[in-house]
Amino acid sequence: MKSILEQLSSMTVVVADTGDLDSIKKFQPRDATTNPSLILAAAKNPDYVKLIDKALESSENTLLEGFSEIELIKETVDQVSVFFGKEILKIISGRVSTEVDARLSFDTEATVKKARKLINLYKNFGIEKERILIKIAATWEGIKAAEILEKEGIKCNLTLLFNFCQAVTCANAKITLISPFVGRILDWHKAKTGKTSFIGAEDPGVISVTQIYNYFKEKGFKTEVMGASFRNLDEIKELAGCDLLTIAPKFLEELKKEKGDLIRKLDATATNQRNNSFDYKFDEKDFRLNMLDDQMASEKLSEGITGFSKAIEELEQLLLTRFSEIKNQKLISAN
Repeated sequence: MKSILEQLSSMTVVVADTGDLDSIKKFQPRDATTNPSLILAAAKNPDYVKLIDKALESSENTLLEGFSEIELIKETVDQVSVFFGKEILKIISGRVSTEVDARLSFDTEATVKKARKLINLYKNFGIEKERILIKIAATWEGIKAAEILEKEGIKCNLTLLFNFCQAVTCANAKITLISPFVGRILDWHKAKTGKTSFIGAEDPGVISVTQIYNYFKEKGFKTEVMGASFRNLDEIKELAGCDLLTIAPKFLEELKKEKGDLIRKLDATATNQRNNSFDYKFDEKDFRLNMLDDQMASEKLSEGITGFSKAIEELEQLLLTRFSEIKNQKLISAN
């Protein structure tokens, strides 16, 4: 009998939610996603010190003479993300998601500028933009930035997405892909209700993604739905049939070991025949009011941006420490 992972892969594109190259080699997904927290975790792995050193060296060569350490570290953060993405693309056949600095989440112009820079860094390695998804937080400003980038042929993955309003606004902006966060929605509801668990289809994160998926297919939106941020296997199984699911290595391992029949829960052919629901559109005012009214989405979006920003700051500190070590080693060698 086929494993649950094999069955899931036959109906959904399984994506590896990690920056760890060994895990990606092990599971051989089509696509892979990274974020600041995952890049930070990978950067802390002693096995990847050489990759960090290459990124630092590349940054030094990129910047003009007389640059400050702060400028070097900020440049290296971009280089590190692309270096990991480049190595991931050697393993997978599809796309890698590379995230724009979360601290730019409310700045459309700066987000567009950073995305173009990341694409150009990949291009320097001979990697075409078709294999990259630029990951941007689903704020109003982030969605507007992604809309500009999509018109330039730069595909985007809108992340930190917690409600229907964010999803529909992305679809109307013709964004390539969205990543609704299943587990973080569950976290919020567990904390607010005091319930320790939600069974299967009653999981609020599963309900949210199911609603988004069905609406997108019913209306014929091209935007792909990729469930993300899982807390248990049931959430993954309840979304079998979703366009994509990005799954952490520990759950991929469990799905690989588990046998039994996996039932397809989401089916585009079943939903796109209805076409009875209202056509939702949100302008900026409606979007902001909707987010204010949705306590869960507002809190989780804020928390996510803050968390990713802290991960970048920690990564910057790690790179600064490594740069100092290299500099000291050069001084000792010179003497």
